[in-house]
Amino acid sequence: MTIFAASTEDAKAIAEIVSLSNKDVAVKFGITKENNPKHPSFYDEAWALSDFERGEAFFLYKIDGVNVGCVAFEQPNPEVGYLNRLSVLPAYRNRGVGAELVRNVFHYAQSKGVPEISIGIIAENTDLTNWYKKLGFVENGLKKFSHLPFDVLFMRYDLIL
Repeated sequence: MTIFAASTEDAKAIAEIVSLSNKDVAVKFGITKENNPKHPSFYDEAWALSDFERGEAFFLYKIDGVNVGCVAFEQPNPEVGYLNRLSVLPAYRNRGVGAELVRNVFHYAQSKGVPEISIGIIAENTDLTNWYKKLGFVENGLKKFSHLPFDVLFMRYDLIL
């Protein structure tokens, strides 16, 4: 197993991982293209390339030559980094892949001097909330967006620099 920095040449693989990994969430929470067209279950190669163009750094997790997970890091300002697109193919879940990808973002952010990592998740997804809490994230606010069919729970992780 290995984690490596991805490039635009990996956009198709990233899109497939993100889309496939989020299909079950879309079904569980009733998300459709009509009520949330920007949900990761609808992620495609063009969207991934757009994320690269905006400056997101992507990392892929490979096991036995197969890309099984990915994560993105975005830095909107010097004080915070966003952990985005954390995705693990269903067949590879519960093996520590997601946690390793999160820790990789922590190390990457620390190397850039970023003191805080922020995420936004579906507030009703208590399993995911509890998983992030086990990794050290704390709740950092709840917000309702008129264009989304769910509330967003923001969480943060304070890095030691």
